[in-house]
Amino acid sequence: MKLLNELSAAIHAGAIAHGFYDTGREFPEAIALMHSELSEALEAHREGRDYDIPEELADTIIRILDWCGHRDIDIEEAIERKMAINKERPYRHGNKRC
Repeated sequence: MKLLNELSAAIHAGAIAHGFYDTGREFPEAIALMHSELSEALEAHREGRDYDIPEELADTIIRILDWCGHRDIDIEEAIERKMAINKERPYRHGNKRC
């Protein structure tokens, strides 16, 4: 299986090849597209189409990795760094329920 940075590069190359960056793409648009995929997953769940949820979650990850490729973000390093931070946090830090 490819690592996340390799997937990011491949996904971004595909997006470029399919013309999704011909007119540029800014961060607000990219975030909106990521959010729309999560909204589609929620809609599928609400409509009892749980079989569609994995595809919508995959679309979300694809959008995120595409942006990482576009901005040359080392997402593997970012995830590892964030996991190390989270490991040191107290149980249910911030008294959050979920």
